[in-house]
Amino acid sequence: MFCVTAELLVDLGVRSYPIHVGVGLLSDPRRFAPFIGGSQVCIVTNETIAPLYLDIVKNALDGYAVDACVLPDGEEHKTLDTYGRVLDHLVAHRHNRSTTLIALGGGVIGDITGFVAATYQRGVGLIQIPTTLLALVDSSVGGKTAVNHPQGKNLIGAFYHPRLVLADLDTLGSLPSREYLAGVAEVIKYGVIRDLRFFGWLERNVDLLLRRDATALDHVVRTSCSIKAAVVAADEREDGVRAILNLGHTFGHAIETLTRYEYLHGEAVAIGMVMATDLSMRLGLLDRVDGRRIKALISAFGLPVAPPRNIAAQTMRAAMGMDKKVINGRLRLVLVRALGDAFVADQFDSIALDCTFAAHGALCDD
Repeated sequence: MFCVTAELLVDLGVRSYPIHVGVGLLSDPRRFAPFIGGSQVCIVTNETIAPLYLDIVKNALDGYAVDACVLPDGEEHKTLDTYGRVLDHLVAHRHNRSTTLIALGGGVIGDITGFVAATYQRGVGLIQIPTTLLALVDSSVGGKTAVNHPQGKNLIGAFYHPRLVLADLDTLGSLPSREYLAGVAEVIKYGVIRDLRFFGWLERNVDLLLRRDATALDHVVRTSCSIKAAVVAADEREDGVRAILNLGHTFGHAIETLTRYEYLHGEAVAIGMVMATDLSMRLGLLDRVDGRRIKALISAFGLPVAPPRNIAAQTMRAAMGMDKKVINGRLRLVLVRALGDAFVADQFDSIALDCTFAAHGALCDD
């Protein structure tokens, strides 16, 4: 059964593209045809996702010349070497400028494939098919593509938008619990930064989301994608308001890098949101009742709320200094004034930041 519950639009003028949300979409040829310009298609996926969905997508692309590049799974493979492996595959299979790449997987696959699409023969067609909750609500939308550098996450990349985001909710059923809950962290973020009403809905529906109730998940994906689409449309290249989408990410990316990706991205962002909330309260910006609500909701989903105990504050600061929001050496953080109201600050009391580090147990200088 094919069922589209929403067709959202990321409104960027000539670069606008739709987000189709529904069930049974991967096997529907009608979803693909309008967004494939030539006869060649390369599906980029990984060893976990390929056995589940690769043949389904191939069958929906009957009539095209389709090949697949299957990569190893994991954040540790989001590197220039893996990026080069995909390029080698495209060259070996003689893909030309009219080809279309399909990213079939989570955020790592989406980011790598998007970066390849942005740079292969100066840009080729791209379709995003996210298969994790985190990718559905966040990384597949907005045009950010990148690979990691040993010194920092997503330091090498480009802005490059897909022609289509195909969000098939059926793929969420195969997600391991840890991956699913990591995606919930990004969902919570949207309520904190932009939508108090949505935050309240999440508080009231924790049990439904833990059970992966289909109706609740449909609401979560549609609402999250709508919020992100609106923010991206207002600030395509993160020159202003779009930076609020990075709530918790400066702390979180540092944790990911320093632990060599021991934490999933959403887990690190959950910790980062708690730390950003703590700092916001220490600066007198955020009411403590709202701050406690944020931490309580993150905890309700079993997500981590504190960093590991073996990272010194000085080390953390240095890693945060590699964040892409740093301008002219000045660290910028997304802080919270109230539920639904986040902003970017480049001036804040460094002593308060030290207190936030200390309050979270592990980050004490030697």
